[in-house]
Amino acid sequence: MSLGFSRVYPAYNEPILSYGPGSEERAKLQAKLEEMRQQKVDVPMYIGGKEIRTGNKKVLSCPHDHQHVLGHFHEGDAGHVQQAIDAALEAREKWSKLPWEDRASVFLKAADLLAGPYRDVLNAATMLGQSKNAFQAEIDSACELIDFWRFNVSYMEEIYSQQPNSSKGVWNRLEQRPLEGFVFALTPFNFTAIAGNLPTAPAMMGNVAVWKPANSQIYAARVIMEILMEAGLPDGVINLIYVSGPVAGNVIFNHRDFAGIHFTGSTGTFQHIWKTIGANIEKYRSYPRIVGETGGKDFVFAHPSANADTLIIGLSRGAFEFQGQKCSAASRAYIPESLWPTVKAGLLRDLASFKMGGTEDFSNFINAVIDEKAFDNITGYIEKARSLSSNEIIAGGGYDKSKGYFVEPTVILTKDPQSITMEEEIFGPVLTVYVYPDQEVEPTLDLVNTTSPYALTGAIFAQDRHTIHHLTERLRDAAGNFYINDKPTGAVVGQQPFGGARASGTNDKAGSMINLLRWVSPRTIKETFVAPTDYRYPFLEE
Repeated sequence: MSLGFSRVYPAYNEPILSYGPGSEERAKLQAKLEEMRQQKVDVPMYIGGKEIRTGNKKVLSCPHDHQHVLGHFHEGDAGHVQQAIDAALEAREKWSKLPWEDRASVFLKAADLLAGPYRDVLNAATMLGQSKNAFQAEIDSACELIDFWRFNVSYMEEIYSQQPNSSKGVWNRLEQRPLEGFVFALTPFNFTAIAGNLPTAPAMMGNVAVWKPANSQIYAARVIMEILMEAGLPDGVINLIYVSGPVAGNVIFNHRDFAGIHFTGSTGTFQHIWKTIGANIEKYRSYPRIVGETGGKDFVFAHPSANADTLIIGLSRGAFEFQGQKCSAASRAYIPESLWPTVKAGLLRDLASFKMGGTEDFSNFINAVIDEKAFDNITGYIEKARSLSSNEIIAGGGYDKSKGYFVEPTVILTKDPQSITMEEEIFGPVLTVYVYPDQEVEPTLDLVNTTSPYALTGAIFAQDRHTIHHLTERLRDAAGNFYINDKPTGAVVGQQPFGGARASGTNDKAGSMINLLRWVSPRTIKETFVAPTDYRYPFLEE
């Protein structure tokens, strides 16, 4: 029972460590990397607080050194999905009634554990298992996940404090109840923080969850689960399972108590899920919440007034950090003729200085793509582009998967603004550039807005304030996260809530109060202190 309304300390963004030469954090992380590389982990599922090992072991390896075995995970089946649902529903009774302060304390403690003793562990797991360099791991698996937990608690406090007005003789109250049932969290490989946020955001609001991560993120996902358990998360509130998508979906989307899905992944998968839920709508206790962030074909538009040096950095970082495997990565760019010679020279200069290799070598800016399927998909797009006379590969274009899944950062110059690599999501280190005549700003803006079905992120580069305002208005619906004179990546929790519309998802803005409101079902309570004793109103009198 809560005997008062508690206040949490103000949320703040976790400081990003630099890992520069000679720094203490660099030495500690390098030591942890070496230690974990030498270990072979045996990763169980976690159902109802118990470690579940099936004996059906699957290999976990490094994308940049795919012959190196990090360990194995135990793959489950439909029976384990059902067990996870049962465990979640059993835990719901107590968890949903626990005072919000107690729930908050779990995630605030998890944030402090991650900021302290688990920082190197989760960063190293992300570097080894997902081939992120030290800085990309730090901003993701450490800082962003810490920020999610701290800021979401702050948003939760604000949500509960929002109450309706009351009139004389009446007390009105608003309860934000957890959803009736369980939430399915289906998480991607590319951001450890997203994998941690998707099951915990609903759980924070009193829900219970079944969590299925991408197989290529399991190595780090199990560390998140260990942190949550150490932070005091009760058994069964979040259940971590490793099964194929179709197997999980067949059980979950046919279950009466399915209450919602929190998803990040491909547009095709999300649309299939939505159709399945629609087809099964009569089976459910309530209308499930469908929250998803999906694909993107993120743009950079440069106005002739743009600063070329700023634009070059926006492209170099925006397109190629983490090998272009960010939902927000710059994938298509529109550059005016007057700027292109300078921008081209600077971009080629940057790419020539990129070092590529394993994450254990901190001098490598570029690492491997996630797996062979991604490698084949990305290189297939490069070869399609190479075969078209309208295209010229002006940088990169090479690839090799003999040791790791390495694809060179590739820049394609196209004469066709609607060529395949300008339209379709590639999810790799490939940037396609269309150079437009300076006087054709308006037609080019139409291309930016209509070429792709997505609307996730986008960036404009310009100097004049009237121009910036005009571009911002013209591209109002083209991106859910819009950047002015900056790369289209790097959204920070509490500063730039993340999500897009059109084919990019439901735009429920992870890292904001908007997202948490999707995981509650309000109940309005009106209490009348002195009730009337006669049905007659005064107007009825003679």
